Amino acid sequence: MAALTIAPLMSDHTTAPAPQDENQLILERQDKLKAIRQQQLEGKGVAFPNDFKPTDHAADLFAAHAGQTPEALLEQGTTARIAGRMMLKRVMGKASFATLQDSSGRIQLYIKGEDIGADLYASFKHWDLGDIVGAEGLVFKTKTGELSIHASSLRLLTKSLRPMPDKHHGMNDQETKYRQRYVDLMTDESTRARFVARSKALSGIREFMVAHDFLEVETPMLHPIPGGANAKPFTTHHNALDQQMFLRIAPELYLKRLIVGGFERVFEINRSFRNEGISVRHNPEFTMMEFYAAYWDYQDLMTFTEALVRDAAQKSRGTLQLSYGGKDVDLSQPFERLTIVEAICKHTEAGQPLEGSSHLKVEDRDWLIQSLRKLGLSEAKNKLSSRSLPSLQVMYFEETVEEKLWQPTFICEHPVEISPLARASDHRPGVTERFELYITGREFGNGFSELNDAQEQAARFQSQVAAKDDGDDEAMYYDHDFIRALEYGMPPTGGCGVGLDRLMMLLTDSSSIRDVILFPALRREV
Repeated sequence: MAALTIAPLMSDHTTAPAPQDENQLILERQDKLKAIRQQQLEGKGVAFPNDFKPTDHAADLFAAHAGQTPEALLEQGTTARIAGRMMLKRVMGKASFATLQDSSGRIQLYIKGEDIGADLYASFKHWDLGDIVGAEGLVFKTKTGELSIHASSLRLLTKSLRPMPDKHHGMNDQETKYRQRYVDLMTDESTRARFVARSKALSGIREFMVAHDFLEVETPMLHPIPGGANAKPFTTHHNALDQQMFLRIAPELYLKRLIVGGFERVFEINRSFRNEGISVRHNPEFTMMEFYAAYWDYQDLMTFTEALVRDAAQKSRGTLQLSYGGKDVDLSQPFERLTIVEAICKHTEAGQPLEGSSHLKVEDRDWLIQSLRKLGLSEAKNKLSSRSLPSLQVMYFEETVEEKLWQPTFICEHPVEISPLARASDHRPGVTERFELYITGREFGNGFSELNDAQEQAARFQSQVAAKDDGDDEAMYYDHDFIRALEYGMPPTGGCGVGLDRLMMLLTDSSSIRDVILFPALRREV
């Protein structure tokens, strides 16, 4: 059986047509839909049919038949039934080409009037790019080797009323891509691939947690008081209860209640909300995972978090050698573990001795305060003179070291005063058994040995209340019920939170958090 001899697929390098007025194009499409509705009134079809059931996808057809010869395909006589958005179209008299895009990819249609009927073929000539089309026919290859479907039937399933972005220029405005993600997804293959990769990575993380005996749980998103993090919450009002409520800033205190209740390992992949700034690293609504394990400490958490990040990269990217922003990131080597002071000494001049002294600069309050002032911090805003030495060291670290931590690094031993839920070190009471994970100069995770001393936790909450009364709107509230839970006794526990949006940025080499969130927060359109 001889292969059909037809023209090749339309080239994407044709001359771009002159731009048309979008409003005029919309009016023309509305007129076409009006005519279709009129045909429905006359008993000639349905304007928006819902009885077409595709049985095939483009990617599956290519996987099954791309390696076959044209002759073998025709002899086999395989038929396919497919549906998708019409992305390309070329009318050539008695025969035409169209390209449909479904969720898996694209495939070409070859359409002849003598095969589908003269009336339908005449209607097809007036269909537009963006229309949803169903087709059935014989799978074959063109003379240029393009896998295609020779349509024996064709149906318009959904009439698109808005024109697609011009294929030669695409969707160039980044904010429009975020605001109209549906158009971005239908026109940019890399966007679709990025969110497929995100979905697979999240599934892999769930599998990893379950495989290590963690129980997935769900905790409230509406809180009577916000807790679990130092952050400014969103507020709302519950009408039936007639009380103020807060959107979750973190699930931590509820998850630790479950440890008190007897679950030894729990995790939650959750949406949290913080009424703070928006940047390439921050979105007010974000996805994180928190997990808690009884009888673990912060050292156990670091080992586990390192394995978790590696597993996510291996499953989603197939390698531990990543590239981010053109620079290499190596996840295969052991993640470095440094205290805040060790990191400062390694990466800045503060590791040098003071002039005429054996003490290091990083150990001197006056030197740190002077240096922070030179970096733009002020007494009025940052209250430098009233801070402890460990607190000043953290501020200096944030200003001078964070961005230098490109390869995976755990930074440990944060001060008690900024870690109200973490267990203090037995060896250095002024700091806690806490760590933050940094990769590409950004924080990816935060974990610590949990404070399970109810009386000490109550005192820490009181200090937070005093800070809030003093004007710190990110300080924590006093949570009486959480203290009550701790009074029943919580076993020694380690807990960690991992920012999944930032992890997805790394795994997909995305420069902005908005690139990995389907519908990021934007200012309302006017």
